[in-house]
Amino acid sequence: MFEEAQYLAPVTRRADGGVEVELSRSHPGFADAVYRERRNRIAELALDHRRGDPIPEVEYTDEEHEVWRLVSHELSVSHAEYAVSDYLEGTARLKLPSDRIPQLEEVSGALEPLTGFRYLPAAGLVPLRDFYGSLADSYFHSTQYIRHHSVPLYTPEPDVVHEVIGHANMLASDRFAALYRVAGEAARRVESREALEFVSKVFWFTLEFGVMHEAGALKAYGAGILSSYGEIREFRTVDIRDLDLVAMGTMQYDITHYQDILYAARSMTHLEDVVGAFWTTCTDDSIAALTASAKTP
Repeated sequence: MFEEAQYLAPVTRRADGGVEVELSRSHPGFADAVYRERRNRIAELALDHRRGDPIPEVEYTDEEHEVWRLVSHELSVSHAEYAVSDYLEGTARLKLPSDRIPQLEEVSGALEPLTGFRYLPAAGLVPLRDFYGSLADSYFHSTQYIRHHSVPLYTPEPDVVHEVIGHANMLASDRFAALYRVAGEAARRVESREALEFVSKVFWFTLEFGVMHEAGALKAYGAGILSSYGEIREFRTVDIRDLDLVAMGTMQYDITHYQDILYAARSMTHLEDVVGAFWTTCTDDSIAALTASAKTP
């Protein structure tokens, strides 16, 4: 229900040097002064971090660990039924703790020997080219805060549950990690804003909200589905279409609701052959040609 690197609460530096996360009035934590101050402090840790330094630890509260325990358990039950095998294999390789929120440095330490990926802390908005381009260097920008305890099975923005349970388990898979990397290379290669948005939309409909036919059933592999307690139970009921680069790259969608159109790969190999090959070879000119074909009657 949100867009990676774009649908995050704005973060600003106050005149006194402090950091403020600007939550909307509809946010579950808006009226919770303690939660808001924790969000400010966690964002400040990320803003002060420099790549190459250890990721600063967040002192999570017992209440926050309990949110992780609840969500982790509920999602693991759903994953057993709905997740593709490569995601489940990545989960088994990474072995994330289910009883506490792992630190991003800890996740990086477990992930890097598997596929070379590491995490970087994000305070809030990460520009599209920086977010996707970092994937080419095997870095994934991640928030460190967790959703408000009043609605543990819902978040209006990507939190550490989404970033770690959703993405890290995928990044622990060699095949998915390779797709993240070539997506980053594509974002680095293209020059125009239009081409970059096309690349990011293909990412949205695949590595964020992708589904796949596997073992006679429709399964999910997108991190946005696999980290959403509600959406993972609904994705089979929406409009499922065949994998289509032009449609995905030009589709307008609502980031605040469950996705009502999803694109299904026939297999992991099909995903690699279509989307992986696109990201590996795309240029501004090739994307412009694809976009023009979508406008041709």
